[in-house]
Amino acid sequence: MSRFFIALLWLVRLLPARAVAAIGAATGAVLYWLIPERRRVTRVNLTKCFPAMPARERERLARKHFRAFCRGAVDHALLWWAPRARIERLVRVEGLEHLRAAMSGPGGTPVILFVPHFVGLDAGATRLACEADCTAMYARQKDPLLDELLRRGRTRFGDQRIYSRQEGIQPVLARMREGRPLYYLPDQDYGPRDAIFVPFFGVPAATIPGLSRIARLARARVLPCVTHMLARGAGYVLRIEPAWDNFPTDDAAADTRRMNAYIERCIASMPEQYNWMHKRFKTRPAGEAGFY
Repeated sequence: MSRFFIALLWLVRLLPARAVAAIGAATGAVLYWLIPERRRVTRVNLTKCFPAMPARERERLARKHFRAFCRGAVDHALLWWAPRARIERLVRVEGLEHLRAAMSGPGGTPVILFVPHFVGLDAGATRLACEADCTAMYARQKDPLLDELLRRGRTRFGDQRIYSRQEGIQPVLARMREGRPLYYLPDQDYGPRDAIFVPFFGVPAATIPGLSRIARLARARVLPCVTHMLARGAGYVLRIEPAWDNFPTDDAAADTRRMNAYIERCIASMPEQYNWMHKRFKTRPAGEAGFY
């Protein structure tokens, strides 16, 4: 079945970007009713994070998220197979000078691009690969064909080096010391191991303090990097912000709270684009009932 859908994606790449976006949004509208488990997870997340929001408005937001998420998924037809010039038109980059400034320190300062889980993160990674050779970690996919397509899609421009989480952090640190920025996604619930509970919209959320720890290990500068999906198929904007001051500190929990607070501010400007289908509150403090 996956080969059938991948073949459809390969054909979709021939369409204009607005048509690709329309197909993705329509797919999301349908899947909202066909995937009850993810619909339920999305509703729970939105209820926990926005308890004061009227239920009808949360329901509209949930549907908009499915459309945005699926549009981002279908846009992989372009990210995996479109020529470089088309990718450069699809995703506009703002703030590249901040990345270059951070990397220009004595001996080449290690850099972490802090990338929250918004729906445009793969579009941003593909576009950034046209500008810089980076390193990243990824989760292996159960389907070998999909895993290969994801790896190939993320490394087809420049000289990108990506490693599975099973390979650990050492290869990534080695690439950072060579001058490659780390494209790092630290904001999902990976279970209780190594996690600490910090607030996310006021709800204790199990969060890996990896951003703080890796920054300390590598003596790296941290630059927020968020890709915004534009309306009506107009593409994306990848925004790289200046390096954070006073980060990391000696308090990993405080650093992780700062990270979550930053994500909350980003969500305020594009709430439908955060990955609400993920079970962000799956891991609960001892003695607390599960949400899902």
